[in-house]
Amino acid sequence: MDRIAVATLGLCLIACSIVFGVGANLAVKEFRAGERSVVVKGLSEQEVFADVMILPLRFRLANNDLHALYTEVERNSQKIVKFLEKMGFEKSEITIGSPNITDKLSNDYADDRRVTYRYSGSGEVILYTKQVELGREVFGRITELGQEGIAININTYDVEYSYTQLNSIKPQMIEESTLNAREAAQKFAKDSNSKLGRIKRATQGQFSISNRDQNTQHIKNVRVVSTVEYYLED
Repeated sequence: MDRIAVATLGLCLIACSIVFGVGANLAVKEFRAGERSVVVKGLSEQEVFADVMILPLRFRLANNDLHALYTEVERNSQKIVKFLEKMGFEKSEITIGSPNITDKLSNDYADDRRVTYRYSGSGEVILYTKQVELGREVFGRITELGQEGIAININTYDVEYSYTQLNSIKPQMIEESTLNAREAAQKFAKDSNSKLGRIKRATQGQFSISNRDQNTQHIKNVRVVSTVEYYLED
């Protein structure tokens, strides 16, 4: 091989090593940049009022005449229905439950000498309404049924409140949680003398709806947490 060919080959090798060296250096920088990231969480919370209320109105009765007991249960149920309609509820919002009758003497171990009333029964009228504020007024007016001779038993733990408009506030809450996550990432980047890069990955947590507290179950707390991972750059 003559001197010109050898020199040419040497120049080619030098050029190739420069090209590969620059390319390797860029690759290392990109790899290292890809390794540097920060994972942050963003929270969004919002208080909303329940838009559905389920209110069971229960009463108990006793009688030695089974037929009279059924008649009395039906009469009381109709009185409750009229009471609710008078307050402004629609018939479609009111359901009369099936009566529950117990024969105390049907128990093999029952002592008929200690039984005052052979039959005991319970009735139930269920209010399912989107007029939540009006539904809550029932608690303050329950004495009106007492004046009708109906002893209503309302267990506050049996009253259900629901919020059904979650889809209408989802976009706003997701945006807020993502912005809060970005603010946290920017602070981290600043504290670490870095710049915040693009999003590497993001996940949206489950929306949760809970009572604000046990005394205001009609007020709900909606919560979501978004998790976002950002690249960090020099």
